[in-house]
Amino acid sequence: MLLQRMLKPQHVLVLVLCVSASEDFDWTKSERGSFYYGTFPTGFSWGAGGSAYQTEGAWDKDGKGMSIWDVFAHKKGKIFLNDTGDHSCEGYYKFKDDITLMKDMKFNHYRFSISWPRIFPNGIKTDHINEKGIKYYDDLINMLLDNNITPIVTLYHWDLPQVLEEKYGGWQNVSMVNYFNDFANLCFERFGDRVKYWMTFNNPWSSAVEGYETGEHAPGLKLRGTGAYKAAHHIIKAHAKVWHTYDTQWRSKQKGLVGISLLADWGEPVDITNQRDIEAAERYVQFYMGWFATPIFNGDYPQVMKDYIGRKSAQQGLGISRLPVFSSQEKSYIKGTCDFLGIGHFTTRYITQKNYPSGRGNSYFTDRDLVELVDPRWPDPGSEWLYSVPWGFRRLLNFVKTQYGNPMIYVTENGVSEKVQRCTDLCDDWRMQYFKDYINEMLKAVKDGVNVKGYTAWSLLDKFEWDEGFSERFGLFYVDFLNKNKPRYPKASVQYYKRIISSNGFPNQREVESWKRKATETCSSSNQLLAAARRKSQQDNKEQEGMPKVWPVHDEV
Repeated sequence: MLLQRMLKPQHVLVLVLCVSASEDFDWTKSERGSFYYGTFPTGFSWGAGGSAYQTEGAWDKDGKGMSIWDVFAHKKGKIFLNDTGDHSCEGYYKFKDDITLMKDMKFNHYRFSISWPRIFPNGIKTDHINEKGIKYYDDLINMLLDNNITPIVTLYHWDLPQVLEEKYGGWQNVSMVNYFNDFANLCFERFGDRVKYWMTFNNPWSSAVEGYETGEHAPGLKLRGTGAYKAAHHIIKAHAKVWHTYDTQWRSKQKGLVGISLLADWGEPVDITNQRDIEAAERYVQFYMGWFATPIFNGDYPQVMKDYIGRKSAQQGLGISRLPVFSSQEKSYIKGTCDFLGIGHFTTRYITQKNYPSGRGNSYFTDRDLVELVDPRWPDPGSEWLYSVPWGFRRLLNFVKTQYGNPMIYVTENGVSEKVQRCTDLCDDWRMQYFKDYINEMLKAVKDGVNVKGYTAWSLLDKFEWDEGFSERFGLFYVDFLNKNKPRYPKASVQYYKRIISSNGFPNQREVESWKRKATETCSSSNQLLAAARRKSQQDNKEQEGMPKVWPVHDEV
């Protein structure tokens, strides 16, 4: 039995070297075999990630300008419980402590983003360059390198300077292409001697659809049927321009790579013997990842997007398609503009055909003519959108291999959240199971011949989770947001992931079976530390309020 669910698409990532070639993907071959014991190739890179607005805090400190998320989160009713990222993990002040955590886990790399308004407070280079912002990222990069951790840097993780949204309409305006290029160029100039892995955009699908179609994310616009397509069009052009800027001005001296990170949840046909279901599943993937990947690899939008959106536009009486058109010069300029492709992956949907009549109005979602379903037997850790479906990860990686000519891949976002109620348990057995299953499917993909080179767990810390605020936690480390010092506590998954890293995979059954037990043994002490800290914090608060001493009857942990 399948259940239809409202989607909550989020973020996850993978890196990929561009090769323009493709073969047919076999939709009828769905291997879901048993656990595979083995290890990854020598030199495989392990790490974790985060992003500026989600972790840094210090939203108005040291000359930083306002971003669209600063403004959006301050509007009542936009974020769950009206949370904001004003302070979040205080990563701006605690990055040295966090790098110590990374070093202990023996990370090979760490993925983070640079806040555009922390560098250009007004969004524009000619207005002002904030040297204090430059120094923060200098210090972060230098300390990572001092600890043999490779920085992987995202230039845009959704925090557009608010000035550019107010003056020009943000990504609805083609002028963002040049403004973003100026920002990227300065980052190459100031940090490129040490940073060798750059991603232009993180998950532009969410920036376009949730920012300009549904309004769930900043800047919160609901330009249905047109806003997402226009924003994506300008983002793709901006990506290409930045790639060319690096290629012509910096590559020869800095020897780095520039790519893009795309969200890529998998769509599986409900019935793999039904051609209409197969076509609907492929349409789901093309409207998702292919929307951005296909222009970058092949120079133009997926044909199925052009066909469906064009036909729907005509049915609605429009003279031209709602999907913008690249000129022949733009197609040539965009094609091949990636040294690696980032793909974020978290979950899978079953897909079947459904025709939406044109009378339903313009919408990215109705343009696709499909329905997304979930199997109620899939594990659901509590998030409304993220089901654990490990075999979909292997299917996705093989699809990328066949569709884009077996590019080099690094997973740059993959992980699972939990919904936090009153009580907190740091023994996150569901996350250990998720990492075990998904990383094993990635290992099977390597065995299939997919050229995967690295993996980034999402995320290092619990952090501000966009419209979900702090109610949804992806972190390996629990952050106590009720404490002004934002202390970090390791969840059991820290030790579990650390063992995967030290073993470079899953060496044998006996050893792997002991990992979960050993990891769980460590989290009970973390639970006790957190409980003690909570009691002390409550006591301090009561004493400050002049209340008598009262110890809680039960721990909150």
